[in-house]
Amino acid sequence: MMKNLKYILYSVAAVSLLYSCSPAGGNYAGKEYMPDMAHSVGFESQSYANYSRNNWDSASVINRKFLSGPLKPAAGTIPRGYAGFSFASPAAYDSIMNILRGGNQLNAIAVPVNGKVPYHYGDTEEERIRASKDIVGNPFPITEAGLAKGKELYNIYCGICHGEKGDGAGYLIRDANPAKGDPGGVYPAAPANFMLDTFYISTNGRFYHAIMYGKNVMGGYAEKLSFEERWQVIHHIRSLQATAKPGTIYSPTANTLNPSFAVPAAQVKKATPSSSAPLVPAPKSSK
Repeated sequence: MMKNLKYILYSVAAVSLLYSCSPAGGNYAGKEYMPDMAHSVGFESQSYANYSRNNWDSASVINRKFLSGPLKPAAGTIPRGYAGFSFASPAAYDSIMNILRGGNQLNAIAVPVNGKVPYHYGDTEEERIRASKDIVGNPFPITEAGLAKGKELYNIYCGICHGEKGDGAGYLIRDANPAKGDPGGVYPAAPANFMLDTFYISTNGRFYHAIMYGKNVMGGYAEKLSFEERWQVIHHIRSLQATAKPGTIYSPTANTLNPSFAVPAAQVKKATPSSSAPLVPAPKSSK
């Protein structure tokens, strides 16, 4: 009897072992001995679907769907690039960019300039007024390259509404003119006309805040324009204002529109670190 029982146990063990290693076929996934040794319980970062052998949710306090989605950076981290540049004067631009691009030492590694800079003003009317008061000067000097890039970006993102001349008569606003092949505008509200006196005397903070968050029916462009690109667009708007105002210059050699708004590149070369060039102010805590 004991001998037969031993054979029976051997048979059951053999059958169990073979069954646990049975091959897959058709819609049958098969069985495996210790599947975690052969199949990773890792997950696809862009997929919410659970792998049949993944028991993550049942064994963890953090569910798989949370880990599969985009996560915020670790607390206290900052993006590499322009974070320190935002508080510099135009006089220090070249030296800071030299450091960022790895040109200050032989074995330096260039830091990707990703356009990320903290902006400590909220999306409210009170914060817009505060930004307009605090942010006066453009941190980038007026250069030929900056004006050219600003014009290109302005025509792509702004001109369709604000007009290529900054007069608020963009493609979406103009009346139809079939003779010239212009179907006219369909926009429900007139955009800002930068040629009005109120915009001539407005600080750069008013423009920058509008680019960050938008204004009225205009959406924000913070995710479409990098830190430097936003300021290049503002440079171009100022150059349009100068063009429309006889006897006014806004160029790499001179700024008679309003000297506090930006420093021409020609003057930056003569400036020193103690220069009184306009600054983007240090961030202040939001209300």
